[in-house]
Amino acid sequence: MKTPVPPRRRRQPPRPGRLGTARARVTRGVVGAVVSVVTAVLLAPVTANYTAGTASAAPLPSNDPFYTYAGPLESVDPGTVLRTRPIAFAAGDLRTPIVGTQALYRTTDQHGDPVTTVTTIFRPITPNVNSAIVSYHVAYDALGSQCDPSYTLQGNNPNRLGLIEQSVIAGYLAAGYTVSVPDYEGQQLEWTIGRQSGYAALDGVRATEAVLGMPATTPVGLVGYSGGSVPTDYGAEVAPTYAPELTIVAAAAGGLPVDLAHNLPYISGSTNWSGVIPALVTAYSRAYDLDTSTFLSAYGTDLVNRVQHQCIAEFVADYPGLTDSQMVTDPYTSLLQVPEVVSAINDNIMSSAGTPQTPLFLAVGHSDVTGDGVMVTDDVQGLAHTYCTRGVSVNFMRYNGLNHGDAYVPFQRDAAVFLHQHFVRAGEPDECSSIGPGNSLDPLPVPSR
Repeated sequence: MKTPVPPRRRRQPPRPGRLGTARARVTRGVVGAVVSVVTAVLLAPVTANYTAGTASAAPLPSNDPFYTYAGPLESVDPGTVLRTRPIAFAAGDLRTPIVGTQALYRTTDQHGDPVTTVTTIFRPITPNVNSAIVSYHVAYDALGSQCDPSYTLQGNNPNRLGLIEQSVIAGYLAAGYTVSVPDYEGQQLEWTIGRQSGYAALDGVRATEAVLGMPATTPVGLVGYSGGSVPTDYGAEVAPTYAPELTIVAAAAGGLPVDLAHNLPYISGSTNWSGVIPALVTAYSRAYDLDTSTFLSAYGTDLVNRVQHQCIAEFVADYPGLTDSQMVTDPYTSLLQVPEVVSAINDNIMSSAGTPQTPLFLAVGHSDVTGDGVMVTDDVQGLAHTYCTRGVSVNFMRYNGLNHGDAYVPFQRDAAVFLHQHFVRAGEPDECSSIGPGNSLDPLPVPSR
């Protein structure tokens, strides 16, 4: 999902409890570099709307031979590096002295088939400060390859959302961490698809360790907000079985789309978020080969065709008031009445892919009776509670009064503290005893035809 522009100078009062205490102790030194960069950049005055930049002369990933691999993949291990190239870190026209490496690597899609994607690897600005990797998951929420982090991190197609995320990446680099930024939606741009996003993140870490010669014992932290929470949460869920050799010490996910069957009626008819509906139809059609001609209305088909190559900044607020019912044709009045849609959504409910074996920090804004405007607060609480019942160490934060965009700033601050605490093995006790049940995450019954 989109990470909207944070507000000017709006501050959330400190929450009493363990993370608040930890923040007071560690905002100097290593984590202070992250916090200071995040605060300085994200709380600076910004325009109210995103404006997409003009792509540079660099070829789009969809036209770039670097992204193409014609060889067989079945016998290639996940995370294997297939090729690399050097790149320079740039924020729009602002060039930086930071250089990195991009790696094309083998990973796995939602259905267990081998595919390829790219991660962008940056060494810390101050070498060897921390022998740890942050797998940072940009909320790029894309249907077109011009949105890929591997493309935008080189200064291509600049937009406000991407620049804000780049500032956070720069904070982790300034703090001395190695950062891996995977194109976790894959080369088909399949947005919010869970397991394959997690696989891509974990294989990006494997590729990073291979490129840099780092051992599998290197501490790894996963972090992402909104769309970036998908590879973060699913990466933590599938790691014990998919990448058990990796040393993942913590994962921090904010603004999570836990169960889209709950998000869909929440955003239907909304002013700011209903443009997400045709984009999700597009992503799920790609991932599950849905025949949309059997359930989309003419208007729904038109909207899907309009958004199919766009980034979220281009479509999220373009269709204010769009309802779920407008997307479908008779006999349906909702996408949640279409059997194949429900089956696909059920396949992407967080907590369904496995049980994390790493401490989690889960957070969400809460600006109305349901959630932060797009994410459902009680879903995130329900996810935290579910993990707690399975013996996972969880800290849960609800940012009262803050919508999805507003909550981005305090989440990034708290996530940096949480990861650092676990990197230095000073993680504090979890909050499971105080986390209520929240919403049920049971899958919807699949309708009959």
